[in-house]
Amino acid sequence: MQLIRGKSSEEPFDRELLPRRGASQGRSTIEPRRIKCLRIALQLVGLIFIFGVYVLTLVWPSGWSWHAGSHTPHYLQMILGIYATLGTFLLIASRKPLAHLSLIWFTVWSSVVHAGVMAVQALLNPEHIRHLWGDVPILFAVAIALALLTPRNASATLGDQSRV
Repeated sequence: MQLIRGKSSEEPFDRELLPRRGASQGRSTIEPRRIKCLRIALQLVGLIFIFGVYVLTLVWPSGWSWHAGSHTPHYLQMILGIYATLGTFLLIASRKPLAHLSLIWFTVWSSVVHAGVMAVQALLNPEHIRHLWGDVPILFAVAIALALLTPRNASATLGDQSRV
């Protein structure tokens, strides 16, 4: 494989984010306000995933902690580790959201799937019914908020993000 001198490894990504020829100027960039709101949402969700989930399992275990008993420490450690990792990456993504669209959409869809599975489990197992008022709606809310704020296309320039 031959390397081309002077070419950035990020060039295809940068080119993908440039406005398309013939696109109207108003539609070729994402509004700075929307990106700013997305950044704030990513920061809030990131912090909630890093710190809030653990606190909520302590404050309201019946709405936030599954499998009470001897399995709780192992399960809780595992899920907290996953969410803290995702939260950390969401904080990083908040700096340049358009450069991390796949992570944001992963967060949206994994939250929908996770909440959906938990909702079914809560309905099938009456001892877990309080999750329908705890972690299930919060995960759906996270998914909805990020989905509404995240651009559906990558037609904004990276330069537009840095000015917000």
